[in-house]
Amino acid sequence: MYKKKGQLPPGPTPWPILGNIFQRDVLPLYKYYEKLSVKYGPIFTVWNGSKPMVALCSYEVVKDALIDHSEEFGGRTEMPAHKRLFRNKGLTSTNDKKWKELRRFTLSTLRDFGMGKKRMSERVQEEALCLVEEMAATKGQPFDPRRIFSSAVSNVICAVVFGNRFDYKDRSFIENQKVMESQLRYSVSFLGLVYNTFPKLVEYFPGPHKDIFAEAEHVCEYIREKVELHKKTLDSQNPRDYIDCFLLRMEKEQNSSEGIYTPEDLVIIVFGLFMAGTITTSHALLCSLLAIAKLPHIQAKVQQEIDEVVGTNRTPSMEDRLKMPFTNAVVHEVQRYQKGTLETFPRATTCDVKFHGYTIPKYMPIVPVFASVHFDPLHWETPEKFNPNHFLDEQGQFRKKDAFMPFSAGKRACPGEALARMELFLFFSTLLQNFTFSLVGDTKDSDVMSLYNDFRKNQYPLIRAVKRTVDTCG
Repeated sequence: MYKKKGQLPPGPTPWPILGNIFQRDVLPLYKYYEKLSVKYGPIFTVWNGSKPMVALCSYEVVKDALIDHSEEFGGRTEMPAHKRLFRNKGLTSTNDKKWKELRRFTLSTLRDFGMGKKRMSERVQEEALCLVEEMAATKGQPFDPRRIFSSAVSNVICAVVFGNRFDYKDRSFIENQKVMESQLRYSVSFLGLVYNTFPKLVEYFPGPHKDIFAEAEHVCEYIREKVELHKKTLDSQNPRDYIDCFLLRMEKEQNSSEGIYTPEDLVIIVFGLFMAGTITTSHALLCSLLAIAKLPHIQAKVQQEIDEVVGTNRTPSMEDRLKMPFTNAVVHEVQRYQKGTLETFPRATTCDVKFHGYTIPKYMPIVPVFASVHFDPLHWETPEKFNPNHFLDEQGQFRKKDAFMPFSAGKRACPGEALARMELFLFFSTLLQNFTFSLVGDTKDSDVMSLYNDFRKNQYPLIRAVKRTVDTCG
């Protein structure tokens, strides 16, 4: 450890064997990066046990690594929890050739099924109306919106992957969503960090990791059953969804010695799409409602814009987004404001790289701290404040910001970015067209940031959705 330490960027001194994981004010990085970067600079080293990781902070440093040096910082390191969960298959493969091929195939197939196109936006609009119907059933009573948000968002990716949507009360559908949420919660938790640091040791003891991996296998078994059903009804002339397209490619490549397209790769990709296409987008949607419920003046302004541009006789569409700069700015500000952690999803260097005065060795885990980008005072006027004006120019028109990276950037950027952007805008604007939202309970001492933090701990207040007096049903 100490030999390696002398060759890496500075950072908090690790304890032997344990590294920094039990030290105060180090991990998770989204909480403590400011203190650490003040002391050590925007590039510093933290230790998971005896394994170092290099953290990158500030927009300039993160952009330089992920965009200007995308090849050098475009590798992926294998974390023990992911290795156990995904078995180095699908889009988690550390084999660069296989990863590139499967990512290219997945992106082109999702595009073929309408991702980023009008066909997909119509599907999201239909699902948004189902969500409105479900929310109207609460009749203005306080409720926990997590499950229906998760179901609505999940149904969009399910329609592309499985070829059909599910009823919001479908038991298997709900159970699978719960598993996905617990997977993500565990992977970014302190216990997940401990597992990644001492996997062999932790395996000897009982604990949540046993349930986490068993539940994941249960979802994979569910996907395998769906794949088998697809095989029995496969029509090579008329592929219905992503699974069909993968099965057809698998047939075509069956004599290839490279083993890129295999049944287990399909299962793991579908598992990953289901997880990525559900959790982060539904969390962002929920956070957007917490924000506007807490800030009624912003909610009223969004509703005024929706009424002026869309009216009450139709559902908002992607074509409306250009004419709705304030609504678009609120959606973007929610994503900027959410602080996340990616220590458990690090990148890796693909070669020895000279970077900002340091030589970072090949295969070194790299953690771009996106909170440091989204709260960089050099690029945001009021970084600590929820402020949609960050995305508006002096004329009130929407403006893009380079220091906005909620989907990462460069070679490993999220492949579902176009779909997630579409879902967030359409779900959010359709809900605000139909309802006015308020928080239930005493929240006057809570700002938006503390509500987000409570949300991370599952302690946030219930929400009330009151049907707007304008007749939005036409």
